[in-house]
Amino acid sequence: MIDLNNAVLLPIDMQMGFDDPGNPPRWNPDVDANGLALLAAWRAARRPIIHVRHDSVQPGSTFRVGQPGNRHRPGFVPQGDEPLVTKSVNSAFIGTDLDLRLRRLGAKHVVVFGLVTDMCVSTTIRMGANMGWDMILVPDACDCFALPDGRGGTIPAEQIHAAHVATLAHEFCRVMGVAELTDWRKAA
Repeated sequence: MIDLNNAVLLPIDMQMGFDDPGNPPRWNPDVDANGLALLAAWRAARRPIIHVRHDSVQPGSTFRVGQPGNRHRPGFVPQGDEPLVTKSVNSAFIGTDLDLRLRRLGAKHVVVFGLVTDMCVSTTIRMGANMGWDMILVPDACDCFALPDGRGGTIPAEQIHAAHVATLAHEFCRVMGVAELTDWRKAA
């Protein structure tokens, strides 16, 4: 059973760098709208949100602090006293105080969405589950890129996303859609 009154929303890496024109194609044109709907529902219900931002330490990375790609996407900047956890690796739990923050909030569930499904979202969910958190993935508020298949071809982004959602749901998390979460929040 999921008690969403004790769920913390965790937007991961909703940053401008994912829009760089040199990136491969993505599949979800609704990722921003869906993520903003989740934020609006959590804010309206006055439930906790902990934002995660990737601050790269790699020279030349668009995700380095001060670079345009490090900025939050429009509408995803933390508001009021919403905390921001910054990381320099894939997992939002490594080198941060995320676990402590969740414990202090008395969280039972961690609702995750963001960029990109197969990298930071997946790694955070896997690690959170291994640490004992009840992780909930919102796949329609995630996105990822098409990637080379290692044999000269390309795996479409939507297939990469689907495979990662299936793997995560099989062992590491529950899966809930934006509509299910926002309808519940409206009724709360």
